[in-house]
Amino acid sequence: MKIGVDYYPEQWDRTLWNQDADLMARIGIKTVRLSGLMWPVLEPVDGEFDFSWLDDAIGIFSHYGIDVILTVPTNCLPMWLYQKHPEIIRLGADEAPLQPGVRSRRCLNSPVFMDYAKRLAKQLALHYGSNPSIYAWQIDSGIEAFPCICKTCKDKFRDWLIEKYNDLPTINSALGTKGWSGEYTDISQIRPPLVYAESRQNPALNLAFYRFTTESTAAFVKEIALTIRREAPKAKITTNAAFKENLPDFFRLFADLDFVAYNNNSGESAGKSGSNAFNLDLMRGIQGKNFCVMEQLSGAVSGRHVIPPTPKPGMITGYSLQALAHGADTIIHSRWRSAISGSDMFSYGIIDHSNVPGRRFFEFSELCKTASKLTAIDSTTIVSEAAILYSPENEFALTNQLQSKGFTYMEQLRSFHSAFSRFGANVDIVSPDDDLSGYKVVIAPEMYVYRKSTAENLYRYVIKGGTLIMTNRSGVKDSNNNCVMEILPTVYKELIGAEITECDPVGDKQQTIVDFAGNRFTCSCWCDILKLTTAKAYAEYNDGFYRCCPAVTMNKYCSGVVYYVGTVCDSDFYESFIGNVMRQTGIPRLKGLPAGVEVTTRTNGNDDFIFFFNNSEENVTINLPKPMYSILALEGRDRVDLRPYEMDIVRK
Repeated sequence: MKIGVDYYPEQWDRTLWNQDADLMARIGIKTVRLSGLMWPVLEPVDGEFDFSWLDDAIGIFSHYGIDVILTVPTNCLPMWLYQKHPEIIRLGADEAPLQPGVRSRRCLNSPVFMDYAKRLAKQLALHYGSNPSIYAWQIDSGIEAFPCICKTCKDKFRDWLIEKYNDLPTINSALGTKGWSGEYTDISQIRPPLVYAESRQNPALNLAFYRFTTESTAAFVKEIALTIRREAPKAKITTNAAFKENLPDFFRLFADLDFVAYNNNSGESAGKSGSNAFNLDLMRGIQGKNFCVMEQLSGAVSGRHVIPPTPKPGMITGYSLQALAHGADTIIHSRWRSAISGSDMFSYGIIDHSNVPGRRFFEFSELCKTASKLTAIDSTTIVSEAAILYSPENEFALTNQLQSKGFTYMEQLRSFHSAFSRFGANVDIVSPDDDLSGYKVVIAPEMYVYRKSTAENLYRYVIKGGTLIMTNRSGVKDSNNNCVMEILPTVYKELIGAEITECDPVGDKQQTIVDFAGNRFTCSCWCDILKLTTAKAYAEYNDGFYRCCPAVTMNKYCSGVVYYVGTVCDSDFYESFIGNVMRQTGIPRLKGLPAGVEVTTRTNGNDDFIFFFNNSEENVTINLPKPMYSILALEGRDRVDLRPYEMDIVRK
């Protein structure tokens, strides 16, 4: 486990560089990330590069044995570049240029911007490609699939549609343009959906434009990676993902990169309990291997809004070790120093504005000491018997057309993930097209937009003996985001052994269901009214005109089993339901875990290491099934006692 920090030498007097590097080395920091915001400093004049000061900074850290993650800083452009080429500025929904001088104002599709970005990447790679202090390379920073409606993007979007659909009649058919007199008679009439009022946007056009923007984002990252590799073939390259408004397709984004990196520093996490376990498992699932946290929470993170609460004692250590428990091998904290100017001045780092080490610094120092004890974890990975399928397209489509009050795609995924976590089970979060054969249970929530490859993958998994769980709002749309003119869940009817006769979007109205054992649970948001064909009822509705109709079903199909959850339930149902499924499929369960305790296991094939994390504000005790050895306390124990946000790691 490597612990590092973000460092911005350009923001500090050079007299601080040596002091900071010396202090970092003394407390055990192994890596720094540099140059994330530095393009204007690296290239102060068009075509004139100055790496001397960066050479000095890298040399100082190298002297102290600290590796460097070097960022290609294409997110923050020099003002001279905007002034010289205003056509590279991204256009907003009002078709007006965004104000330059802050982050992410460039259009990724601009050929002029691409030329400048590649030139910068090439110069950096030529200069630092053989430098042994460079541990890895990061492309851009917090990259998003920002929509832009400049002329270049309009033209490229039209070309993208022609390439995908061949001709205008097929485009009209795919986008369902006959409604509201929207049929195109010339390709020049097609415009990105942002130019229309939100209530007048075509969902099929929206999904097409989302696909275009996310492919454009991935193409930009791929092109910069190729530029680096031409000059530095052995370079390890990534970019850093974050859960933001304009989410790219993470699977596409990292397809051509060496490892996944994730920003785990949401301001919402500071000062209150909350689990990032789902997000961390998703990051591990993107490439199916361990990953890096590029920005870990170190202090209150302020943006445009008020400053949130500071992390409570134990959170800096606890949430770092939580990331390790879910597959992060390198954890870079954001940031070493709190900025004294600019929009980030109240996004606090390890050291406050006072320049006097305080509580967070000393906790971080202890974390670095703890990391030095974890060499036994270095060669371990996570092996899961359960998987949840995550589809960026389904998330986009369901967010674009809200189904009912309180209904969200991600919450259903998180509900299933949380239920497995309550029993201490590892969970992978993977693409719907990934190989599923190694899992005993697969959860496929809201398979809303049809993909032939996904449907075939699910059928293949069940036919070969897998246990599949599907949910409401599956099979609703075709591949273009138009409704399918068949009985729901359309292509999945045979698989689930039932048909949906009617849907009731109940919103926040609470109702109840009763399972086969007579247990009652609360449901809301959405109710599919099901008619059984080959399936059996697992639970039935207890309210309304569809009282006694199936709400949850179970169907034996070929060698496998398929469950269908037609409503959205409270956490008690998912815990009970997943507990039963785990028992039926033979997935081991830990019972009686205190509320807030998260359990994850990493293995090297010979030894298993169990992580017990108390993600709550109460002291907890977990009785172990047998005496185990704590690699943190360096002693055997038959129970684990944890303070708030504390973790223990035992060898099984």
